Amino acid sequence: MTTVPAVDTREFRRVFGHFCTGVTIVTTADEDGPAGFACQAFTPLSLDPPLVLFCPQSTSDTWRRIQRVGLFCVNVLAEGHHELSRAFGTRRADKFAGVEWTPAPGGVPILHGALTWASCSVEAVHPGGDHSIVVGRVQALGSCGVDGPLLFFKGRYRTAGPVSPSVSPEVVDTLLAWPRHTDWI
Repeated sequence: MTTVPAVDTREFRRVFGHFCTGVTIVTTADEDGPAGFACQAFTPLSLDPPLVLFCPQSTSDTWRRIQRVGLFCVNVLAEGHHELSRAFGTRRADKFAGVEWTPAPGGVPILHGALTWASCSVEAVHPGGDHSIVVGRVQALGSCGVDGPLLFFKGRYRTAGPVSPSVSPEVVDTLLAWPRHTDWI
């Protein structure tokens, strides 16, 4: 039997820091008020049914509250939301102090100025090491802002460079708009 060497967690973080991600804040609300955390481990999962996926730390207080309520909102951050992301990336008591928000149809917080949002219900939860893998069913979607997204790459916040209107769409953009989207997957 071959023994697989242990992977150093710092090296794991360094290597996958080279994978650029968007930044979201996942929110919920219960009898104790609003709660949320910054989350890079988020992705749309399925068109039919409309599902998303995010991965909170299993020990997260906000995750426990989401589990109890069964509802959450994914707020996609726009460029310029560095400080908002930093505030929600900490364990401080009131992350919502000074943060404007309105309730989504299920009552979960939509952060003002978010690039867009999706209000969801918890569909399934799977173990994922020191994290949980949460699948959510989208219940409502927000409109899309005009700003660029807030990105995270190599341990730093970044923004997307502007794209010239004269540049032709990428092949994948054309395929995503193709009426028979199953042709390209």
